[in-house]
Amino acid sequence: MPQKVRIALDAMGGDVGASVVIPGAAISLARHPDSEFLLFGDSARINPQLEAHPALKAVSRVIHTDVAVRMDDKPSQALRRGRKTSSMWLALDAVRKGEADVAVSAGNTGALMAMARFNLRMLEGIDRPAIAAIWPTIRGESVVLDVGASIGADAQHLAALAVMGSAMARVLFDLDRPTVGLLNIGVEEVKGVEEVRAAADLLRTLNLPHMDFVGFVEGDGIGKGAADVIVTEGFTGNIALKTAEGTARQIGEYLRSAMSRTWRSRIGYLFARSAFQALREKLDPGKANGGVFLGLNGIVIKSHGGTDAAGFAAAVDVGYEMVRYDLLTKINQTLHREGGGLVLPPAAQEALS
Repeated sequence: MPQKVRIALDAMGGDVGASVVIPGAAISLARHPDSEFLLFGDSARINPQLEAHPALKAVSRVIHTDVAVRMDDKPSQALRRGRKTSSMWLALDAVRKGEADVAVSAGNTGALMAMARFNLRMLEGIDRPAIAAIWPTIRGESVVLDVGASIGADAQHLAALAVMGSAMARVLFDLDRPTVGLLNIGVEEVKGVEEVRAAADLLRTLNLPHMDFVGFVEGDGIGKGAADVIVTEGFTGNIALKTAEGTARQIGEYLRSAMSRTWRSRIGYLFARSAFQALREKLDPGKANGGVFLGLNGIVIKSHGGTDAAGFAAAVDVGYEMVRYDLLTKINQTLHREGGGLVLPPAAQEALS
């Protein structure tokens, strides 16, 4: 029997905390019975939720703390006030200590990133973390990163993002050599800022065995699924993510309004209800919930703060898959030879260090 996947949950994170986290964990457990949970937070709020989910209660341990990071805390404030005592910190610390394989939180993104970087440290060869999102596309799904961990990137950092994103795609999509593209304002080699063009040159030179670099991808190529992995820096990536989520909601409102405008449209909706339901499911950002913090010496998943139980379950599912299919090992395989030593030539070693 395979070893259990041990999942640490910040039960106080998000807009409503335990009332979403616990039911979400129960949904994920039903899909992955080989999971067990460490639940960090106020036991007076966690235990009543657990009583409604006996299967989850049987595989969970509650670690009490009444300190929670607020959604409006600045990262520096969260580190000062919540370090070593908050539910967020304790979930991360469980990963550092080897008591859990992954931490999942719906809490304050900036605070979670600051605490994770401070507690878990960075992988050798990576200087800055990234947030990778699973993006629904016409072809299925793609990994897009960075969607908000850090602003700005030189060629070396973009190449490191490509390494980490391709490792994640190998885990999620069961691909030996995922396609990787750089987000740009055009596909021509002369277009884009210098850093993006230099990153393309670097990735072609490296010719890494675990990725297939396909060049530049324009913004509309994200939704088309032009590559399994699409790489950009955090400022642009976060704007793209929020724009896509807003557009999905806008389309949903347009459809809802159009379908209720006349009696004929209402009748038409009745005949096409299943098709509209499928479209709604595809456009729902919660279905692809779960951003992966890449570059850390441990696995951390960020859920949307305002998600429901089904959305939080999706984030827990992502964490489970990252552990079960060994994300950190795949990142290190790309950066390093097994047994030590970088696979990259000397110039590339320097570029990715």
